[in-house]
Amino acid sequence: MPFSNYKSISTVAKEFQIKYVRENFIVEMEFPISETFRQEINLIFNEGVFDNSEIAICENMIYPVLKEIWKAYRSKFLIWSHQTLIYDQNLCGIPDYILAKRSPLGTVVFDKPYFVLVEAKKEGDFTEGWGQCLAEMLAVQKINNEPENILFGIVTNGAMWQFGKLNLDIFTQNKTFYTIQDLEQLFAAVNYVFKQCELQLDNQLTHK
Repeated sequence: MPFSNYKSISTVAKEFQIKYVRENFIVEMEFPISETFRQEINLIFNEGVFDNSEIAICENMIYPVLKEIWKAYRSKFLIWSHQTLIYDQNLCGIPDYILAKRSPLGTVVFDKPYFVLVEAKKEGDFTEGWGQCLAEMLAVQKINNEPENILFGIVTNGAMWQFGKLNLDIFTQNKTFYTIQDLEQLFAAVNYVFKQCELQLDNQLTHK
């Protein structure tokens, strides 16, 4: 069934026998924030319409943060927006954003995914958002066929950002949440996820 049919972590955990752990794993890694980005965010908050719809939140609050950090990793990764992801009839759908390996064939080819991001729907329903995100992470794990590798997930309503990771059959949800009001901490957390993805990619390329 589609990812959106999974309404909670519990639903996914029961169906796929996933163990749930709640502990902090994010190690904040400082990331320089340009003055231009700060001015753009302030402009949107002060004078723009940024949260009247799910699309507006994605375009004005979520994607700009991802894109700003992705620039430092663009030689190795691409951010895919609303890219169809299918493992089987029970794990399929369209994640809001996927970070995937940059294909040597160019930007038109979708390559191996490393983390997924889900926008918390229905006025910031994180419970449902995490059900969907964990289902997407499982699909990626099965598609990649490398269960020992760590996959990352983010659920956000644009203002609050929550983080999780999946390793084998253990899903860990980070206890600390991050907010866009504290850009330094938020960027440091998202940068950590990018860096872990890069380290895993480099390790796989080294051992090929």
